[in-house]
Parts: sequence; structure tokens; C-alpha cells
Amino acid sequence: MVNITYVDTSQDISYLDAAGDTVVYNIGDIAWTLTSAALVWLMIPGLGFFYSGLLRRKNALSMIWTSMTAIAVVSFQWFFWGYSLTFSETASAFIGDLKYFALQGVLAEPSIGSARIPAIVFCIYQCMFAAITPAIAVGAIAERGRLGPLLVFVFIWATLVYDPIACWTWNSNGWSFIMGGLDFAGGTPVHISSGAAALAISIFLGKRRGYGTARLAYKPQNTTYVVLGTVFLWFGWFGFNGGSALSANLRAAQACIVTNLAASVGGMTWMLWDYRLEKKWSAVGFCSGAISGLVAITPASGFVGAPAAAAFGFLGATACNFATQLKFVGAGYDDALDIFATHAIGGIVGNILTAFFAQSSIAGFDGFTEIDGGWFDHHWVQLGYQIADSLAGLGYSFVVTTIILWIMHYIPGLSLHSSEETEILGVDDVEMGEFAYDYVGLVQEIGHTLNEDVGATGGGREPVHHHHVKTHAAPTESSHSNEKAERSAAKS
Repeated sequence: MVNITYVDTSQDISYLDAAGDTVVYNIGDIAWTLTSAALVWLMIPGLGFFYSGLLRRKNALSMIWTSMTAIAVVSFQWFFWGYSLTFSETASAFIGDLKYFALQGVLAEPSIGSARIPAIVFCIYQCMFAAITPAIAVGAIAERGRLGPLLVFVFIWATLVYDPIACWTWNSNGWSFIMGGLDFAGGTPVHISSGAAALAISIFLGKRRGYGTARLAYKPQNTTYVVLGTVFLWFGWFGFNGGSALSANLRAAQACIVTNLAASVGGMTWMLWDYRLEKKWSAVGFCSGAISGLVAITPASGFVGAPAAAAFGFLGATACNFATQLKFVGAGYDDALDIFATHAIGGIVGNILTAFFAQSSIAGFDGFTEIDGGWFDHHWVQLGYQIADSLAGLGYSFVVTTIILWIMHYIPGLSLHSSEETEILGVDDVEMGEFAYDYVGLVQEIGHTLNEDVGATGGGREPVHHHHVKTHAAPTESSHSNEKAERSAAKS
């Protein structure tokens, strides 16, 4: 039995370790951290809904699937060796060891993150960060990647990319941590690493069929999913940033304040930038801006005040909005969901702004954290630290992700490249055999000419000729005939 008792006056947990020393865990801090873990978990399916809504109907379910399976794969990887590789106290400056392999010894000992909560609480909280990061990255397979090999990729990527970057950022032995880099909740380990990985995946998979033509000039097929996903992400981000204080204290409250403010300003900013071009009040634009603001404030959320948060929201959304055009200006990659523009660019902007706006007084809201601050505190070298950390995370993630993809490509059955038929019929059909909707439109994909009087699905998103609609609920003989014709056309 674990050697714990409860302090009479506060009901805090008193733990007697193997050396005979007493450690007191605050039950309020434990409750807040566990609640925050649940909030971050909710962000992952929210991400799936957000991605799903932005794509075409025939690929809508696969994005939700990738998010849910990322939770499962990384939860096992975290148990197996991920936690140990990231947070073992005997880690090197780059990566940990297998001290906590299969979570051996991870229970009531003090956590490396905070002596006020036990390691098991810190472990499950950090597991959610490890799970959402590859979920962000693998959105880059949208409409053209194989799902089976993706499970293997997520396990390997979490081990070789996320764990080392998180170790050097948050482990007290990590080189960036020792250098003095400031990253409260994951600017580099989560956003820059996933954005760089998404860029590598996009380049590796190549452009989708019809890229650069009107065929891919579609609008999001389900704007409601985009809004729903944003709601889950915004809601969960209170645990993502506020929970990173690992304590129910004033610093956590301040992190929640700046998180909400940055998201609000970011959403309005992106929407207004889009309005100047289209004279439309875009819900998708607002949601994209809110997430950009959330990404930008993430590394700074425990270090900056409310006025700075408004600047993070505005500058983060502005930079991410214009960065979505990078793929059209000479770069030539097909990032269907603009993951690189939102997460990598947003993370870099957030890291750099942290160097300007971080304040030692804000960090001290928890009563014990001491930092030199940023330019507000005349600590000029902090900008160099933030740039070094950002570029290291960006370069490492991009290079290692590319190596993983090419090695898997030459292993039979593990290539992420899908067939042209999969692109035409949809990942949901070919890879899953299940669908987000009762029907999807395939006519445009096989080159048929539509009649002018034909209606459209999803609010005009993708025209469907009803003689060629493939029905997925109780298919008839004629629908099977159409399916054969479509597959024949795809192969030809």
C-alpha cells in the first residue's frame, strides 16, 4: 500500500517516501491538474471536427478518425516509454532514459513538474499534450494519405520527435530549459513541431489531384463542424494553458485570462482581414483567427499580462492569415488545412513575442517561479534564446519527420502514399468503408459534366448529379453499378 495519510486541517495528502521524507500534495492542485487533463483530451476530437469540416464530404470521417486513434496510439506509447523519455530525472540535455519504462515507479513520488502534485497526476496531464501534437501534424494527410501506416507513423513520430523536443523544453535537464528558454505550455514542443511535421508530410505526399485548378477551389463542407471544433479547442485551451501552472493559483487564473483574450482578438482580427477582401463576415475566418491567437499565446500564457495578450492575438492572427499564402508563392506545397501556417508560424510568432513581453512579476504569480523576464524587464538576450529554441524545434521536426516518412516509404505496406483511386473516391470509402454522411458527390472527380439545373450538397459546397450519387445506406443494384463505373473511370 502507498504510504499516504491526510492532513487533518486541510485534507491535503501527506506522502512518506522511501527515504523517510514527508511530502505534502495539495488536493486542490491535483483536482485542477486532472480537470485540465480532461479539458485537453476534449481538444483532440475537437481538432478532428475542425479538420473534418474544412474538407470535402468524402474525406470528412477520416479526419475525426485520425484524432481519436492518435489518443489511443500515443496513450500506449506514453505508458510504454514516452513519459520516461521525456520526464525522467536522469535525462540528458536532449532526451530521457527508460527509468520509468512502462510507468514503473510513477505513482506517488513528487513529479518533476511540481512538488505539489504526485508524478501520476503530472503523467496523465502531459499525456494529453503528447497525444494532441501528432494529431495536429497528421491532418496533413488530408484527402490523400493511408490510414493504416499512419498508426505506425504516430508511434514513431511521438518517440523520435515529440519526446526529445518536450524533454529539452520542459525537463529540468533539457538544454533549452537550462539555457533559459521560456515556453509555458508548448509553443515549440506542440505547435512548431507539429506545424513543421505537417509541412514535411505535405511535401512528401505531394499535391492532391487537381491542385491548382477549380476542382480544389471548394468551400468547407460543414461550417458547423468547424465552429464545433473551435468551441472544443477554445474550451479545452483553458486546461492547456491554465493547467500548465500545475496548481490552482493566481498564475493559472492569469493564464486563463490571457488565453481567452488572445483568442478573442485573434478571431476578430482574422475575420476583419478576410472581410477587407470578400466583404463577408466569415465564421471560418473567425474560427481560424481564434485558433491562431490561441497558438500564439500558448508559450507566453504564464509569463505575460492582459495588455500583451491583445497584441499576441492581433499579431498571431495577422501572421498566420498571411502565411496561408506561402503555399501559393513559390513554395508549391499542398497543405490542405494550413497546419504549417497556423501552428508553426503561430508558434514562432508566440515564442518571439514572449521574448518581448514576458515579465518576471507575472511568472511570480504562483509564489515561487523566478525568471529574468523579457524585454519588458530589460533582459535583452531572451530574444536570442527564443529564436534558438524555435529554429531548433522547427528544423529538428522537419528533418526527422522527413526521414521517418522516407524510411516507411521503402518498407512494404508502410508507405503513406495513397492511390489515385483513393483520392477520387475518398479516403472514407476506400480506407474505412464508413462515411460521415449518407452520400457524397463524386461526379466532379470523374470528369462528368453537370447539368445547370442540378442542385448542390452541403450549401453549395460540392455539386452532385443525383444519377451518379453513391448512396452508402442500403445500396441498390444500380448504385453498385455506378460504383463500378466510377472505379473504372478512376483506373483509366
